[in-house]
Amino acid sequence: MQPNLKKRKRLRVVLLIVTLALQFCIFQNITAQDIHFSQFTETPLWRNPAFGGVFNGDMRIQVSHRNQWQSVTTPYVTSAASMEFKLPNVNNDDVFTLGLQMVYDKAGSTNFRTSYLLPALVYSKSLSQERNTYLSLGVMGGLGQRNIDQDKITTSSQWDGSGYNPMLGINENLANYRLTYADASAGLSFNTSIGETIYDNLLVGVAYHHFNRPKNSFYRNPDIELKGKWVYSMGVMFGLSERTYLTFQGNQTLQGKYSETMLGAMIGFSVDQSDFEESKYNLHIGSYLRLKDAIIPVVKLDMKPFSVSMSYDVNISSLKSASQMRGGFELNLSYILFFENRNTQLKSTLCPRF
Repeated sequence: MQPNLKKRKRLRVVLLIVTLALQFCIFQNITAQDIHFSQFTETPLWRNPAFGGVFNGDMRIQVSHRNQWQSVTTPYVTSAASMEFKLPNVNNDDVFTLGLQMVYDKAGSTNFRTSYLLPALVYSKSLSQERNTYLSLGVMGGLGQRNIDQDKITTSSQWDGSGYNPMLGINENLANYRLTYADASAGLSFNTSIGETIYDNLLVGVAYHHFNRPKNSFYRNPDIELKGKWVYSMGVMFGLSERTYLTFQGNQTLQGKYSETMLGAMIGFSVDQSDFEESKYNLHIGSYLRLKDAIIPVVKLDMKPFSVSMSYDVNISSLKSASQMRGGFELNLSYILFFENRNTQLKSTLCPRF
């Protein structure tokens, strides 16, 4: 019995060490990079503040929810909500857009939580009187907060020689379990029609996030900061017929040593066989690819003025054996409204759109 008891103790030690190592790796990873969504096109302000207002309508409300890595560890849960409101045009085709981005993320077994409240302002300058051609400048800034649940932190200091003892302290000199900081970003975008129909459009953009480099250490280490993030985006849309169009999207993110490249295509067609712009029900089917990480099938249904889209990450990274190729589920809802009682996009022949 004594050898078996020793084996069980060694096994508990090994399991504890592995658990702590995984938690440490998870904690390091989630502090090294930003929150991200697979359906990056459905979170325009989070992607680039200058994408605010680039839609056909007066107001847009979007809600996103993501559940990731449930098959591997404590799931990472991310939710976001945004609002864009175009101010009335007065004497020209230029457009001002007010926006608000909210994000909440909970990750890992320590309930590492990150939240943002970010107002935005976008100015879209019309560059042509004959076609939709706009150069947009967007700025976004507000408050971010990060906190962890100290009751869920486990460390090697809680090993008493025979096993894990929750009565022992974690022996970590954290200055605080909550960080609150100011954060800011800015971006430029250019969108233009490139053909004879409203479906033929080009969109490019570049954004820089965290340009004030917020301090990001629970130990109040001044050398640890939230690194600046560059986001480069491009999309092209063209009509295949009056009832069908094809869209290609690309997104490149660079933040410190971390990089993410996403590519994808969606085909959309009207369900009721009418012109796509006039159709109330449109279906979009496609897929995105996060290089070296996941294949992401996407389906989206327009039920104007509402849209709903769903996707699932099929993991193809080195974690695919442990995750059984299961990544994360993502759901997005969108609502676009026209205001008929004022001089709005409904009455305008030109507007920033994609």
